Amino acid sequence: MIEFKLNGKLVRFEGNPLTRLIDVIREDLDLTGTKEGCGEGECGACSVLRNGKLVTSCIIPVGAVAGDEIITIEGLRDTPQGQCIIDAFAEGGAVQCGFCIPGMVMAAEALLLVNSDPDEDEVRAAISGNICRCTGYDLIVDSILLAAKKGKGLW
Repeated sequence: MIEFKLNGKLVRFEGNPLTRLIDVIREDLDLTGTKEGCGEGECGACSVLRNGKLVTSCIIPVGAVAGDEIITIEGLRDTPQGQCIIDAFAEGGAVQCGFCIPGMVMAAEALLLVNSDPDEDEVRAAISGNICRCTGYDLIVDSILLAAKKGKGLW
């Protein structure tokens, strides 16, 4: 049995430890906000926080996260920080199809956890592993900067 914390709750997974974390999150735990894009860790759609660090859940076996703390978009959205980022994305017009947005929000959170007042270059570097085909990066960058400004004191 593999135990880890997911969005603050203890999860016990009984299955193959080589099962991808994204499959456990989406199929076994029914949390579908985390998306699968490339399945190779290249696009960022499946990004989650693992012990506060941004990772791509499509290339991590669930056995590797035993004892870890995993945060998905569902867990983040229920926090003041997550809501601040989500509101900034909406206000900044950074959402179109929405497929990449959960991963972008997770990347924003990972950045703001270590740097609550980033500049544009730091934001661009933080989201560089996430691909967006609809909105374009300028609106996303501006929205993350807006979240940092509006969320002073949250991170």
